[in-house]
Amino acid sequence: MEQRSPKNNGKKSFFDGAFGRYLVPGILLQSVLIGGGYATGREIISYGANYGARGWIAGVATLIGFAVIAMASFEFARVTKSYNYKDFMQNLLGKFGILYDLIYIPLAIIILAVMASATGEIVNQTMGLNYWVGVIVVVIVVGILNFYGSSLIEKFETYGTIALYIAYIIFGVLAIKGAGSHISEVFATGDTSFVEGPASTFNIVWLGIVYVAYNVLVYPSSFESLERQTSRKETMISGLIAGILMTVPWFISYIAFMGFYPDPDVLGATVPWLVILKKVGGTWSIVIFGIVMGWTLIETSTGIIHAFVARVNSSLEDFGKEKLTGAQNAMLTVVVLAAAVILSKFGIIDLIAKGYNAMSYGLMVVFILPLLTIGIYKIAKSGK
Repeated sequence: MEQRSPKNNGKKSFFDGAFGRYLVPGILLQSVLIGGGYATGREIISYGANYGARGWIAGVATLIGFAVIAMASFEFARVTKSYNYKDFMQNLLGKFGILYDLIYIPLAIIILAVMASATGEIVNQTMGLNYWVGVIVVVIVVGILNFYGSSLIEKFETYGTIALYIAYIIFGVLAIKGAGSHISEVFATGDTSFVEGPASTFNIVWLGIVYVAYNVLVYPSSFESLERQTSRKETMISGLIAGILMTVPWFISYIAFMGFYPDPDVLGATVPWLVILKKVGGTWSIVIFGIVMGWTLIETSTGIIHAFVARVNSSLEDFGKEKLTGAQNAMLTVVVLAAAVILSKFGIIDLIAKGYNAMSYGLMVVFILPLLTIGIYKIAKSGK
């Protein structure tokens, strides 16, 4: 795997200064998180926006959860020098750390399947290209990125984050402008009519917690970048920044969706953002959506597989074997994505409904609870 420039020739790049210590971990987390949920908007509806005027509560719970987990995991990685999820889980749970693998691998496949399915649909609906064109492009680009390693991935995902934020601001402005006064009406009337039964605060907060739980899968994608951090101040600040970066697009999408609440054509769509842009934007907005969302879906796939590759390399080192070469990284990437492509034919909504919730509870048990108990204890024990 490609090493960063300081390890090669002693010269520090822009990514090895304050930007790398404070912002890159959050950028990587946001980039991996963003593709499956925020790109299509499907997860935002499933985990908050379906509650209409009270959905923001799930967003706040999500923000707090993402930030707390980021701060705790960054600091635990620093004090234990755990820069891949195998070492991280062994230091956290000892021999029981393998339990994370039993959840990570199948859930990663499900998320990659969502990426493949979403990419195929978006390319087809925005550019008129065959479904498989989008899928094949993802496989090729993700394979190339994992061939070249972490340095290229960091740059690719940093530029992707900039593009995504610009695009989301544009899409948000278009949606809010097109909605007119409807957003304020939804909040003024406290409309939660899309969901059946009472919209209790507990249920909405719990929805945010569940959303955070299955998304802890993205945290290992940032572990290699944490090697730059040398103090608790850096891990705490970067963890807070990560939580904010991971959640801002959630709130942009949420407000935009309230402009069409409780329209079943939007809230029940496979790709809600696309439905909205067809209502309020021109052809140019659809094309930009296809390009930018395709980029973010590639980011997510790249980050998930790169974390898995780092875990494989750590195991190989334990057995005295050489790490995978760039070509082997690319080959492993293609194999994993091929399995995800097969699964993708089940469709996005069914995958989210059947796969995500079940594994969220497993991640609560094997990652979140141990990190916030055993992990914090070990952090406190380590001192400053």
